[in-house]
Amino acid sequence: MAGGCFGLCRLLRRKRKNRRGPGAGPAQEAEEEVQHFQPLQQDPGRDRPEEQDRARGRLRRAVQRLLKFMRVRRRTATTAPPELPAQPDTSAAELEAEPDVSTAPRDCAASGDMAPTHVTATSDTALMDGTATFDTALTDAETSSDAAPTDVGAKADATTESIADTDCLPMDSVTDAPSLDIWEEKTVSNVNEVPAIVRSIHQWLTCRVSPEVRPPIAIRRLAHAHPGHVVTTLLHCAPACDRAAAILWRTIASSATTAHEVLPTLLRVMEDWPLHSVCTSNGDHVDVFALAATLALWLMVQELQCQDALFVYAPRLLLALLCQVSMSTEQMPQEVSTFWRGCQELHGLPAHPNSFVVQTIRALLCRLQWDQELVSVERKRGWDALLSADTHHYAVGLLAREMRHVLVPSYGPLARHLLGLLSTEGPRWELPALAFLVEVLNYLDVSAGDDSVLQILARHLQSQCPERRRLALRGLLVLSGDPSMAKSICSLSEPLLELLRDGDGELVAMTLSVFRNVLQDEEDRKGLSSTAPRLTEALRPVFDHDNSHVQLLSIRLFREVMEVLAEEGTEPWEMQVRQSLVPLFFRWHDENQRVAEAAREALLWATSFLHRKDLEQLLETEQPFRFCDCLMEKDRSRRGEHLQQALPYLQSPQEPLREAAVRFMGLTAMSEDDCPSVSNMRAALVATYSRAMRAPPAPLRRPMSLQQPPTTAQGPLLSAAAAPADAGPN
Repeated sequence: MAGGCFGLCRLLRRKRKNRRGPGAGPAQEAEEEVQHFQPLQQDPGRDRPEEQDRARGRLRRAVQRLLKFMRVRRRTATTAPPELPAQPDTSAAELEAEPDVSTAPRDCAASGDMAPTHVTATSDTALMDGTATFDTALTDAETSSDAAPTDVGAKADATTESIADTDCLPMDSVTDAPSLDIWEEKTVSNVNEVPAIVRSIHQWLTCRVSPEVRPPIAIRRLAHAHPGHVVTTLLHCAPACDRAAAILWRTIASSATTAHEVLPTLLRVMEDWPLHSVCTSNGDHVDVFALAATLALWLMVQELQCQDALFVYAPRLLLALLCQVSMSTEQMPQEVSTFWRGCQELHGLPAHPNSFVVQTIRALLCRLQWDQELVSVERKRGWDALLSADTHHYAVGLLAREMRHVLVPSYGPLARHLLGLLSTEGPRWELPALAFLVEVLNYLDVSAGDDSVLQILARHLQSQCPERRRLALRGLLVLSGDPSMAKSICSLSEPLLELLRDGDGELVAMTLSVFRNVLQDEEDRKGLSSTAPRLTEALRPVFDHDNSHVQLLSIRLFREVMEVLAEEGTEPWEMQVRQSLVPLFFRWHDENQRVAEAAREALLWATSFLHRKDLEQLLETEQPFRFCDCLMEKDRSRRGEHLQQALPYLQSPQEPLREAAVRFMGLTAMSEDDCPSVSNMRAALVATYSRAMRAPPAPLRRPMSLQQPPTTAQGPLLSAAAAPADAGPN
């Protein structure tokens, strides 16, 4: 290049000498020098001054190109390392054979405008290829037409414009990778091109070792136009979210509108555990891990600009993450475990995916500025409960309740979304979805008569899983408060009656509450009338449940059901009422005052229904001792049945019930004897049995003083007293 500059200077000096006063020798030499740069003459008969003018024009254009080139070299040289040696004069052929790579920076982060080190991507080399050295350009002008210099300049400009504004790629692939400017300026009209472009951008970023590399903004524009194809391709080519993919996800999230377009596709992948099968626009059928989409979401949540988009999809995002916690806690396929080990090593994440998903939920709440809900769940140890398979469904319900006041507007559509998911055959995460559904059923519009929710709850009501049955009952309890649903719930009376025999007090209590809610409406009572006889029969054993709340609900429900039956006449239901008198009599002696009062009110209604004014008066005056006498006197044919009903109460953990049982059985036996001393014997029996029954843990033993009965009338009493030690309830 230096030789070209010196040659130009010599030419200019000779030209000036010729103008001042040229001699024979110097004039000749200058003329030959000028002729050296002139092209071949097409018309030798032209005047010499015209030829000189044309030569001057070509010379002027060549000088302009040289000055332009010198400015480019001067600007580029400022980025070159200072210790680089000066480059010798090099011809165009030598430049093509050995490119000048000494001025190309090795550090990818040095400047966003720096070019790769390859000859085809170096700005200095490209300019030198276009203009070569000035001597070479002028020499070429000898054998070209008039337009030759202009063509050379055009070639140089075109070459300069085609230089890529990229960072350094590997030497063996840089020529194949498109430039960053091309991606940012290119308009993609064919979706089939999207996967290739996304992979090229990812490859371009992969080779960048500097953390300060400028993110390609082109990915944002591409993701906004084709969100599904961009998300699918990124998840496929970088499922573990390497450094390049992390930059791309954060770049996408830095635009609120682009994040809004991308999140639905991520949601679909997250909801399909453990693999989501998709097909890219170029026909590539791939399976994408649901955890890969969660990892991408975790990266996006860290960008403030995507907050508005996250708020729009927060309910479904929260639900999808909760279900992922459940699935990754209970079932972990080997392929998922292998995939996660790679992610954990790459990003330093928790060893188990369920802990990472909980971490993502907390990050989501923080980004949405729901700090109060976050602290509330923490205070109730909800995050720890989420990680346990036994308490996961409880934690899901807790989180749904805590989110209620911030997500209320979204709970109606979310409930519909859950119904759609639970209606599919074999859903993979029914338990957490059902737990969430129960919490949002209040916001579901059921007035349209859609029975899909009842079908779902009925299916789980008969499940072998106790947690599913409990959640289904909670859902029915919510729906039973809506009068429009009461009639439909009556159709589930059969499985509900089965649950009354369950040993779980909570299940039984919720079942009783469902029946009571249905009976609140007059019209719904008629729909339950066909089930009422079996319901009253199933309720009698529940009077003696271990849970006092269950006892209270069952006694109140019994009375309400009998009132419904009484409207149809007394004859068909008289037997049901008579069989309830003895159990209700003993519950009248219950230590729980609410249960005792409910039993007394039920007895009052039953005696009124049976037209037993005598018993009704004794109840009103609270004379239980005389109530027994009066009951046994009128029902002699049922004494054996009454004794059988009273036997279990001899082993009751409550002392008042044991004493009432002794009193009832003694009076029943002695009511057949008119001996004058019957009152004294009755008192002795009551006192003896009372003392014997005051020690609940000890087995019941017959008193020694009663082993030899004084009269034959006491024979039935002793046999009845001996039975409870071995006999159970009927």
